[in-house]
Amino acid sequence: MRKRFFRIAEHNISVSFVDETANDTFLSPSFEPFEIKEADDGCIFSLNVHDSIKPYSKEQRERIGIFDTGNGKTIVDRVEGGGYQFLVKGMYGCHCCLLQTNSDFSVANCALKGSPSVRSFGLNTAIMMMYAFRGGYYDTLLIHASVVRNNGYAYAFTAQSGTGKSTHTSLWIKSIEGCDLINDDNPVVRIIGGKAFVYGSPWSGKTPCYRNVKVALDAIVKIERAGKNSIERVSPVVAFTYLVPACSSMKWDSNIFGHTCDVVTKLIESFTSVYKLRCLPNEEAAKLCYEVIAHKPNDNGTDQ
Repeated sequence: MRKRFFRIAEHNISVSFVDETANDTFLSPSFEPFEIKEADDGCIFSLNVHDSIKPYSKEQRERIGIFDTGNGKTIVDRVEGGGYQFLVKGMYGCHCCLLQTNSDFSVANCALKGSPSVRSFGLNTAIMMMYAFRGGYYDTLLIHASVVRNNGYAYAFTAQSGTGKSTHTSLWIKSIEGCDLINDDNPVVRIIGGKAFVYGSPWSGKTPCYRNVKVALDAIVKIERAGKNSIERVSPVVAFTYLVPACSSMKWDSNIFGHTCDVVTKLIESFTSVYKLRCLPNEEAAKLCYEVIAHKPNDNGTDQ
């Protein structure tokens, strides 16, 4: 058995490859910036990868639902003892990962199936789900957003798929000096000492941006397409309705979902502002957003 350790957003995780050493090669290169040699201070979860595990029988599980992830479908069952079974299918309906977890996602086993690329997708999906659902216990969220950094602060943009959050961040990078991309799809947000920080992660959608960085989170913006550009800061209640759907969670599990809602509440109570941007996909929208939300140095070179 080979065990590998990773530190993502300052949380350690372990992935063990049991009697199936070939599966080790299917772990995406996106994890390389996050690998560590040891995890002396412990891990928030451990995942064991071995292809010999079998699905629970129908008598041992209860169907929760079948969910379209945009990259395929995932079948979710609750099993005896309060744990879960996930059957992950890829874009073309192929079965690529069987994931079985305990109730709090601290321990799980998974089996992989298919070609190397299919196995890689399955393993990365398993680790991402474990991280997302376990993170709430540690004031941590995996959020669907694109994040840029400017002047030492991070700005996260959320939107429905296809609305243009990646387009908007690319416009920031193109038209606003000193911007760089932190993550383009699934950054990690943590609340530490009452303050919000955003981290790069191994999951960045179609954009290969896997950066092991930590930045203070200054603002979150929900983007909607519109015929003209406008931006407004929203109330805490509205902010909550924007942020909860953007987080990876499980509404059917009161414990997991409760942790997610608690962390979102702490995020809103932090110094992070939440805005709504109605915009066209143009540079003027990026510049308007920047002028309203960005933390800028004053003429003396200190923060205002």
